[in-house]
Amino acid sequence: MSVFDSYGFLGSISLALDVIRTRVFFAGTRLIRFPVFVRGRKWIDFGQSFSAGRGLRIEAFGNLDTQGYLIRIGKDVRVNDYVHIGATQSITIGDRVLIASKVFISDHNHGSYSGGSAQSDPHVPPYDRPLSSAPIVIEDDVWLGESVAVLPGVRIGKGSIIGSLTTVTHDVPPYCIAVGSPARIIKRYNVESANWEVA
Repeated sequence: MSVFDSYGFLGSISLALDVIRTRVFFAGTRLIRFPVFVRGRKWIDFGQSFSAGRGLRIEAFGNLDTQGYLIRIGKDVRVNDYVHIGATQSITIGDRVLIASKVFISDHNHGSYSGGSAQSDPHVPPYDRPLSSAPIVIEDDVWLGESVAVLPGVRIGKGSIIGSLTTVTHDVPPYCIAVGSPARIIKRYNVESANWEVA
């Protein structure tokens, strides 16, 4: 099947323009569909053969003192439409990760709500509360389903699957399937039997 058969006349023209713009503005990536919004480009490593659907919003909030990348994306990562990734500290995405549409990944919050003495005052407008952050790591071969939210301080283990509409607030071990809000593990992959088994 040809590109024209798949996309039609106007779709083929749009794809050709996206290919040209990708080569010009994002060398080393596979394909980035436009429109795309990038903030803090020098603190983002897009990774080899990265591809993204329309409406990608990726933001690295660095400053003059920031050293190195805040967002690191591995090889052959595929991201669908309207994904939002924002980092003030560190987001690492491994190789061959698949991210569905409308996924939100953020290593920071407006304020602190996890206990201790530095909790945020609800009388202060949210946009005036000091940012709190914790690194996110998404290991190799992870699949994030539609409308997943990955929140600060989370590690998602190699080969795990996060079901649609899931909010990940705690670590997910390797080779697990997690669903719900907050995420809970419902299956684990048994290497010996080569089966996904109920957790």
